[in-house]
Amino acid sequence: MFNMVAERRSLILRGVLDICLLTLLDDGQPVYGYELTERLGAQGLLIAEGSTYPLLTRLEKAGLVRSERRPSPSGPPRKYYSITDQGRETLDSGRTEWNAVAAPVTALLNTPDASA
Repeated sequence: MFNMVAERRSLILRGVLDICLLTLLDDGQPVYGYELTERLGAQGLLIAEGSTYPLLTRLEKAGLVRSERRPSPSGPPRKYYSITDQGRETLDSGRTEWNAVAAPVTALLNTPDASA
């Protein structure tokens, strides 16, 4: 049973993780990958750090984010990400799509005797 719940959660998160990352980048401050993973975790969205970087690469290839290497106070330079104008447009449409799906699903799941 736990495996089924974990799989469902993973599938749902995978479907909106791009929008979640774009949301975290929308404050105008460049952020490095590990910090994005930590911020997601602070919101209760626990993902492996290894999942963040491939998605950031896809977002960058799609023109939704840009990256730049900056010196790190400890260790090698870090790659910092920021959202592009196209990324903001995608974020806006993603929020609309999410709300169009999430609101009715939440209403249905919280309706007593919805199957009646």
